[in-house]
Amino acid sequence: MKIGVVFPQTEIGPDAGAVRAYAQRTEELGFTHVLAYDHVLGADRDVYQGWDGPYDVHTTFHEPLVLFGYLAALTSLELVTGIIILPQRQTALVAKQAAEVDLLTGGRLRFGIGLGWNAVEYEALGKNFADRGRRMTEQVSLLRRLWTEQSLTFSGDYDAVTGAGISPLPVQRPIPLWFGAQSRAAYTRAGQLGDGWFPQMQPGPRLDAAREAVQQAAVAAGRDPGQIGMEGRVSWADGGADKLAENVRRWQDAGASHLSVNTMGAGLGSVDAHLAALATAAGTLGLPAG
Repeated sequence: MKIGVVFPQTEIGPDAGAVRAYAQRTEELGFTHVLAYDHVLGADRDVYQGWDGPYDVHTTFHEPLVLFGYLAALTSLELVTGIIILPQRQTALVAKQAAEVDLLTGGRLRFGIGLGWNAVEYEALGKNFADRGRRMTEQVSLLRRLWTEQSLTFSGDYDAVTGAGISPLPVQRPIPLWFGAQSRAAYTRAGQLGDGWFPQMQPGPRLDAAREAVQQAAVAAGRDPGQIGMEGRVSWADGGADKLAENVRRWQDAGASHLSVNTMGAGLGSVDAHLAALATAAGTLGLPAG
């Protein structure tokens, strides 16, 4: 099982030096990848009375693909979007951006995608919130063609490409697509289309049921479910080092191929505090320090 980290989007702040220090130290500690959450805009609670989303207009989010272009020159970690909110983006443009990150990293991009929940973002980006599931299914097909064909013609319900393509193509052809999933429809998409998926629950009966749904969808689509990766997540806020090894072992027993350690929400006030927690985690898990 490969063990990485969740980039502390909401707590690392705007300092580029902190971003650099975090990525380089994470690699030194022996983690294999860094996963970044995505939000383009936050809602203003003074305008949206009763807003109950976990993030708002004051919450820091670095744009993942621009961030990864920066990290490509600083680290050899695998870079993972977990997840990019795909339907609120132009398909050809995001294909171009992802291909560039993959090229700059020598094929170290794992592209996690999902629907998102924030209609405010969709409005601002000029996309329809209501049809995002159907649109993403079509986008997956087009992305893979854009990443593997120099010139293509595509006519869908939402996108059209006529005798065109991106250049340069990515190193990985196609770039692996992983799905964020927390509904029956999302489990079906992951099984039918995904190279892997990100469960939104901890090991236990709910995960068992979700994984069974992914596997059933894969078999129905003529795919080998054993080839579909699964990335779990453990939170430092859930008991720190005392609970870490146990929580990691639960994911390993559940069949996870990847895992990320999330230090957000644990009361860590600086990048140094996040890195100190990760140093403890690396020691607890016996990671091979670089």
